[in-house]
Amino acid sequence: MSVSDSDIAFVHELFEGLGGITHRKMMGGLSIYRDGQIFAILSSSGQLYLKASGAFAEALVAEGSVRFEMEDGRGMNYWTLPEAALDDAALACDWAERALAAL
Repeated sequence: MSVSDSDIAFVHELFEGLGGITHRKMMGGLSIYRDGQIFAILSSSGQLYLKASGAFAEALVAEGSVRFEMEDGRGMNYWTLPEAALDDAALACDWAERALAAL
């Protein structure tokens, strides 16, 4: 399964407040950038993840976020966007700004 045009539109609407958002389709999913810096991915299953490590990853875990894992079980430094932010663009942009600041 790969991301659809409506998935892409959702990502752009959710992060509209950040400005300068671009994307690139990759391996059935989507890489999401601001000013050329990747800060999030959308998996082929439609799950949205923020790039995170250290204290920022811990903050995401405290909100119930789960680490991205590839099919072979290897993890990557991407964590699910907290559920509440999926329906709240201002909150989603706040988390995205935090992700960008932590890079």
